[in-house]
Amino acid sequence: MRHVPTLERLPACVTTITDDFSLSVIHGLSRVQKTLPCRFFYDARGSNLFEEITRLAEYYPTRTEIGILNGCAAEIVDGFSSGDVLLEFGSGSSLKTEILLDHIADRITYVPLDVSEAALADATARLGERYPELEIRPLVADFSSLTKLPNGFRDSRKTGFFPGSTIGNLAPNEAITLLSNFRKVLGKQGRLIIGVDLKKDPRVLVRAYNDASGVTAAFNLNLLARINRELAGTFDLTAFHHKAIYNPRVGRIEMHLVSDCMQDATAAGRSFHFNMGESIHTENSYKYTLAEFRELAEKAGWKANRVWTDDGEQFSVHELI
Repeated sequence: MRHVPTLERLPACVTTITDDFSLSVIHGLSRVQKTLPCRFFYDARGSNLFEEITRLAEYYPTRTEIGILNGCAAEIVDGFSSGDVLLEFGSGSSLKTEILLDHIADRITYVPLDVSEAALADATARLGERYPELEIRPLVADFSSLTKLPNGFRDSRKTGFFPGSTIGNLAPNEAITLLSNFRKVLGKQGRLIIGVDLKKDPRVLVRAYNDASGVTAAFNLNLLARINRELAGTFDLTAFHHKAIYNPRVGRIEMHLVSDCMQDATAAGRSFHFNMGESIHTENSYKYTLAEFRELAEKAGWKANRVWTDDGEQFSVHELI
């Protein structure tokens, strides 16, 4: 029987999710422009809804990035040497990672890093069955606040993997800070493979975040359902609707939950008032040109190296060194 690796945990994960959720909700809903952090979308139902979103005809990012990885994996991994570490930030199910591991599992250590112990345990068990030769060192941590790794990783050459378009959820100054932290974690000899969504026809973008079948709307509204369930909330989900718009001034998709009437709701022991038409800003997704992202990465201390895109230049995978 194959040994299942023990989950390592960094001291940074000290605030409970419930406390973080409660404080973030109180703070966000007390602002003039009400906000809720998009990281709280992903409870069990939210994660399932997002998986459904990735299979929608309108939602191009996931299948396009997978197509790029499938077509270019041999090039992407050609810099790996025996003993190197592949460190995935926010690894989740690690499904995209398998595309790379198919080429390098026999010579590297894979470090999936995630805040979810359940996701890490499931992914580690699955990958252990698929790649019995692969050393897996799962690490429980929040990549957004990560600044260093345990001692056992520090002497190895490391490649970070950050697929999806998660970097787009951050404002440019926040993205620079995160990329700068990744630079510190991975070290001077490290590199980063990162997925970045590209600017395109705004109509394509709006359809991707406002699908005809209403799955993205359900995903957005589920955030209020989670507040009701976990923070004794009283939100009427039928009194809010999902809205996704493209803001060309800053180059981002914005998702909102818009109040359909004047109403009050409580959460975490606090009361919040909504005027008709007032919104809760729940997510941003910044889009970049290739040149814009390279400039952003260089401000964070990286040098832009290779880049891979699909034929239609809908999505990109960048190598930073």
